[in-house]
Formats: sequence, C-alpha cells, structure tokens
Amino acid sequence: MSGYAGGILRINLSTEQFTMEDIPERTISDFIGGRGFAIKILWDEVKCVDAFSDKNKIVLATGPLTGLPIPGSGKMVIASKSPLTGGYGDGNIGTRAAIYMKKAGYDVIIIEGKAIKPSYLLIEDGRVKILSAKGIWGKNTFEAQDLLEEKHGKKCGTLLIGRAGENLIPYAVVMSQKGRAGGRPGMGAVLGAKNIKAIVFKGYHDIPVFDEEKLDILYKDANRTIRKNPNYNDWLQQGTMAGIDWANGLECLPTNNFRHGTFSNSNQCDGNVVVREKIGRKGCPNCIMKCGMIIEDNRQKRVEIDYENVAMLGPNLGIADLKKIGVLNRLADEYGIDTISLGNSIGFLMEASEKKIIDTELRWGDFDACEMLIHEIVERKGLGRLICDGVKKASKKFGKGSEIWAMHVKGLEVSAYTCYGYPTMALCFGTSPIGGAHKDGLTIDWEAEYSHRSYGKEAAEEVIRQQRIRSGFYETAIVCRFQETQGGIDLDRYCDLFETVTGRTLNINKIKEVGDRIFNLIRCFWARDNENWDRHMDYPPWRWFEGALSNGRFKERKIDKKKYDKLLSSYYDLRGWNNRGIPKKETLDALNLS
Repeated sequence: MSGYAGGILRINLSTEQFTMEDIPERTISDFIGGRGFAIKILWDEVKCVDAFSDKNKIVLATGPLTGLPIPGSGKMVIASKSPLTGGYGDGNIGTRAAIYMKKAGYDVIIIEGKAIKPSYLLIEDGRVKILSAKGIWGKNTFEAQDLLEEKHGKKCGTLLIGRAGENLIPYAVVMSQKGRAGGRPGMGAVLGAKNIKAIVFKGYHDIPVFDEEKLDILYKDANRTIRKNPNYNDWLQQGTMAGIDWANGLECLPTNNFRHGTFSNSNQCDGNVVVREKIGRKGCPNCIMKCGMIIEDNRQKRVEIDYENVAMLGPNLGIADLKKIGVLNRLADEYGIDTISLGNSIGFLMEASEKKIIDTELRWGDFDACEMLIHEIVERKGLGRLICDGVKKASKKFGKGSEIWAMHVKGLEVSAYTCYGYPTMALCFGTSPIGGAHKDGLTIDWEAEYSHRSYGKEAAEEVIRQQRIRSGFYETAIVCRFQETQGGIDLDRYCDLFETVTGRTLNINKIKEVGDRIFNLIRCFWARDNENWDRHMDYPPWRWFEGALSNGRFKERKIDKKKYDKLLSSYYDLRGWNNRGIPKKETLDALNLS
C-alpha cells in the first residue's frame, strides 16, 4: 500500500515472541495512521488495567507521510494508558527513529508484557532482538544514546528513557537525539515498567509512493513556499522562543505557578537573548524550519531550548537567566522527564512553601533549590517525594486549598499559557484528549482578536475546528503543524501531498470525520476507565476561576464559571455528547464506532 510500510509488529516481552499483522483496510480508511491507529488498538486491547501492569501496552505509530520528502514528516506517535492521568495518553516526537522504523518495514509496533530484566530492543529489517540493557540502565539519555550508537552505528534511530522512566516517575517522557522528547503523560514510565531502556531501529527499505515524480515536484515547491514566507527568517533566528515576548505581551506567560500573566524580567530569557546566545539549531528530520535553538548553559553544556521549556522552568519559577534555565532544561532532558510537568510541580511546591503548607523555605527564583529538586524528584527523595507523582496527587495530600492552584486538567499539568483572560483557551485545555495540553488547540491569537466571542458558540466552534484538523490530520498523517501555522503550507497543499503519496482521496470533510472519530473514541476510552466521569473533568484549573490577575489590562480578570459551564455545554452539543461529556449513541453510530 502506497505510503504504508507493511503492517503491525507485535512484540510480547514476556514470551519473547514477535508476530506481524496486517492493518485492516477499514482501519486505514477510518483512522489514517498515528494517533488514529494508536487509539483503535488501545480501545480494542487495553481495558481497565493499571498503567504499570503487564497488561498495559505501548503503541508506536507512524503515519502515511512519515519519513518521506515532505515538510515536517519526521515524526511518530507514542501512546499508552497514562500512569499520570489514568486515561488515554500520547505524544508525538520528531526523531530519526520514526523514519528508520518505517524503513524497517513497520507502520505500528505494539509492545506488551514485561521483560524479565532491564533490556532494550533492536529492530532491524524484519528481525527483532531483546538485548540486555546492562551498561546503559541507570545512564542518562545522552550517555545511553552515545553507547548505543557506538555499538550499532550512527545510521539508526533510537528511542530511550532516562532515570525518570526507570524510577516510574509518571511524567517521564521518551527521549531521542539528545533533546527530542515526546509522551508527556508518562510514556517513558510505561516503558520503564516494562523494563525497556531503549529501542534501536535500523531499516533500509524504500517507502512505497503512489506518484514519486509528482511528490518530488510538490516537495520542492513546498520548500520554496516556506522559504519565501515573510516569517521564515525570524523563525530561523528565534523559533518558538519568540513566544516569550508574545505571551508576555498578551499577558498569558505563566509566572510564579500561573499566578501572573507577565514576567518583569522576561527580556532576560526571550527570543532576542536567544539570537545573541544561539550556537546552533536542531529540528526533526525532513524539516527546514528547525525550531530547537541550541545554546550553552552556564555549565558550558549544549542544550536545546524552546518556548514551553523556558517558560515553565523560567518565569513560572521566577528565574530569568536563560543560561540557568538551560541547566534545568538540560538536566530534565538527561533524566527524561517532562519539562512542562516538572515546572508545574516545582512551582506548586514553591507556592506551598510560600503559604506555609510545608515546613521548608523555597523562594521564587532560587535556581539552586530548583536544580536540587529535579534530582530529588527523579530519585523520589527528600522534598521530591512530595511532588514526584504530579500536582494532582500532591494537592490531595496537602489539602488546605492547594487543589485550587494545582495547575492540571485530568491529572496532566497544563502547558505554558495562563488563561485568566482567555476562556476559549481554557476550553482547549479542558477538552484536550490527553489532559492539560495545547497541541490540539491554541486559540489565544483568535481570542485576542475576537475577545467578545470568548464565551459564545463561536468559541466552541473554533476549538472543535482546531481539534478536528490537528487530530484528524497532523496527528495521523503525521506531520508538524508548524509548517502550516508558521510556514504557509495550507491544508489543501497537504491533501495534495497525501493523495500523491497514497493514491487515496483526502479533503477537509474527510479530515473532520477522522478527527471526530478519533476524539470520540478517545473520550470513550476515558469514560470506560473512569466510572465516575462527569463534566467537571473538562474544567480548567480552578485558579482561573477563583483567582485574578493583579495587574495589566486583565487586572482583576478571571474566568466566569457560569459562563464557562455554558460554553462547555455548547461544546458538548456541537460534539454530540451528553451533559456529562460522554458521546451519545447516535454520535457513535454516525462515526461507525458502535
């Protein structure tokens, strides 16, 4: 099949058996790839199990565009039941592993069971080996990457976990290429629970394409479009780090555990500083818009930074010095722990100290304390034990009103946008399919332009529009959304590329249908595994209801709970869900999900 590598590889770690399976044609038509394949498999095979049990499974899934000469196509999805939220979890990651996995002949890999001892997988052109992780277990992700490349060569792709995954920290991520990360809801911890330190891919097969000659023409044309885009040169200079100044100006930059929306010292860690300090750029394979900016931290180590990492480990903790933020970022990457949840967790602990809920003095801006806390969180020691399982669980232990300023949705800590003045963005967080993430909807620019519509039906429509496109195409095909939002490659162009690769018709209506099918099946997965599911699961952090900004144009602004509830009801009506936020039978029937 054009665009697809060959099928599903199933690896049972307990029995050490490996089998190949075809992907049913209906699954391809209904779900396309990536997240679509992942949720279909998890829905069918993972039912009400503990995330760390042998019965949980982790799915690696590429899409039909993965690994081909298409802008932003070097990505894959990693999905499982999340140990952090207890629901569906996934993340995409830009890595050579995605390309080598597909060239090895696999669209999807299902990993089940548990290895009897710490191990890693070598997957090479139809052969699978479970090898001892002796010598790399306990190493950080940079060291382990080097050791694996010394053994298997540099012409391979590697996914691996650090100490956070080994120690089952529920917001451990999967790492690749010394700075690429994916799987915020604890995908690294799921691999750790299965005793898998790394997966090495080697592959040499060509990926079949329906019309290779046309693809070459379209690829060159797409790259010309990106390079001619007026934003292109600025993007190469700052990447996502331009977001610091943008967010500070719109008063949505998380500061002191999301208490404020502006940071007075943001000019010490914004994109302009990156322009001066940058020593390189880094990005996904097949990308001319490399978004990772490389700087030297104040230990003279190279570190890849971006907006989310810097905002959460900098302003959110009261730290302004970019090189010090770089130290924390590098440490998180070495340990394989999510920088967003990490910044949330440390910020929560700092506020608990400020409010005298814990008998320890932690001050905003204390870099040394933050560095020590990262070590303690990963090793489950000292103060780190209080916060190593995430802010939701910590707030239940602490009590005393801390639930209000535990910044999470469904257990996943929210990413770097504070929403006192942005209720539509709060709805994006509230209804994200994995918890407090922004990758399925980022409406702040829309809301800044149409603020009078923030609680209206139009707001719910805009959230669903973005969710359909991102889930129905970018998370399934799989390509980076920056090529559209920053590079000028619109969806019609991608549909043309898709048809050229696969020979299958794709248009906006098909994308919406696939996006709706995926969103509804993910919602069913959550509801099946949470018998007390109700609409409160789709609320943003309570701080945005209870608190208010202390300065700026949004001074005294907070989200009106009654209006948000009405907005949420509009969202449910448009989705075809009941008042609890669960899909109605007729909705599932229309999407062939019955």
